[in-house]
Amino acid sequence: MAAIKTEIAAYKKMQSELEAKHLGKWVVVHDEQLIGVYESLQNAGVDAIAKFNRGPYLIHQVGKSFEIQLPAKFHGRT
Repeated sequence: MAAIKTEIAAYKKMQSELEAKHLGKWVVVHDEQLIGVYESLQNAGVDAIAKFNRGPYLIHQVGKSFEIQLPAKFHGRT
């Protein structure tokens, strides 16, 4: 978990520049460096796996929050 926090911190250092140039694109960050900018999550994932296997690395869509938002209430079948 510490490794992904390091990658998130590295992303946040680059965030302003990435948002200015690549808003909405997908990025891969590994060893605190930007590895690439991609049109889709699939392309980012394929490249990250090819280069780094299981990681750790960060794949993130530029401009999106890191917070996970869940619905206020989950409904199940009764």
